[in-house]
Amino acid sequence: MPIFEYKAVDGENKSKRGIIDADSAREARIKLRQERLFVTDLKERQRRQRRLQVKGITGVEAPNKLRSEQVAAVTRQMASLLRSGIPLAEALRMVIEQSPDRKIEAAFRDIRERVTQGMPLADAVMLHPAYFTELYANMIRAGESAGALDQVMMRLSEFLQSQARLRNKVGAAMVYPTVMIIVGVLVVGVLMTVVVPEITKLIEKKNQELPLPTQVLIAVSHFLQTNWIWCLVAALGVVVCFQLFVNSERGRWIFDTFKLRMPIFGDLQRKQSVARFSTTLATLLRSGVPALQGLEITKRVVGNVVLSKALTTVHDNVLEGTDLATPMKMSGVFPPMVCYMVGVGEQAGNLEEMLERVAETYDEEVDVATQKLTSLIEPLVIVFLAAIVAGIVVAIVMPLMQLQKIK
Repeated sequence: MPIFEYKAVDGENKSKRGIIDADSAREARIKLRQERLFVTDLKERQRRQRRLQVKGITGVEAPNKLRSEQVAAVTRQMASLLRSGIPLAEALRMVIEQSPDRKIEAAFRDIRERVTQGMPLADAVMLHPAYFTELYANMIRAGESAGALDQVMMRLSEFLQSQARLRNKVGAAMVYPTVMIIVGVLVVGVLMTVVVPEITKLIEKKNQELPLPTQVLIAVSHFLQTNWIWCLVAALGVVVCFQLFVNSERGRWIFDTFKLRMPIFGDLQRKQSVARFSTTLATLLRSGVPALQGLEITKRVVGNVVLSKALTTVHDNVLEGTDLATPMKMSGVFPPMVCYMVGVGEQAGNLEEMLERVAETYDEEVDVATQKLTSLIEPLVIVFLAAIVAGIVVAIVMPLMQLQKIK
């Protein structure tokens, strides 16, 4: 359906601008007249909308944190509207009017058009992978099949918001150490390339024998001054090579295994992945998604290849008729408590409830592990930077003290 941009004047002679979808310009004017708006300018924006739509459908735009937060907010709005008895097409129209930006608005306009033509909502959202994941679409499909779309969308919005909170916890904890490292590198760079050369010129004019720390400092400073471009190129090369290594299948496995085995940080990674696994699978099961399909989806969102491959093995074993807890325990990846609680949940018939308890427990443990990691990193960064600056100061002061003795 074409999209029109309009300028109009309301009954109080106030100017208004906006967007409206209609089959023709005439129908757009009629709709606006029904809203008591006098149109002064109307032009079609169909071509621009199509560019945005195709970009979303092809998946050119990668999902990011901002889009996830927008989708969570819009999903909660739709759940509230559906729960109030508003039809799906009308709820989509209201969401379009309150869209946070033009791109997500274009995506929802396309979804609404397809839904009004008879396409299921789950299939419509899958055409926009830049905003909606496979997990999202499968939960919507389960809600449509069960006739409980409003409940599923509310649960889905809570899930998306909980995942955002989990990411933000770790991200916020790393802000201060990251800023400290950046500032420290800049300070040391300025000292080595600007301050130290000026001071060492004065010292070298005296033609005295320099202490070893001062000689090392002068050599490093001279190297950075003459080869800083190559140092930058080398650093970029290391980053690119590391990215290529991590993007390869074997490289990703090695890196994810290393992350899980790291002291403190590995514990945080494992707990974060287990919390994501438990929350995702519990949400899918409560939404009516079959367990095997839930495992297939969950293994793609745990954020670690080692856990993902373990879940693939679990899925294959469950497909052969075993329970869920036994292959999880045999994998050696999941903590014993998680395997035990999953086993109890299977026997009692309340697996999703047990998984929710596991998620709550590990969310709290992620908080504790994050605080522990932050409390360890901050003093280490401060001590490391202080040691470097102190070394530079000592290397400068030592020859100055010798000059004083000579005088």
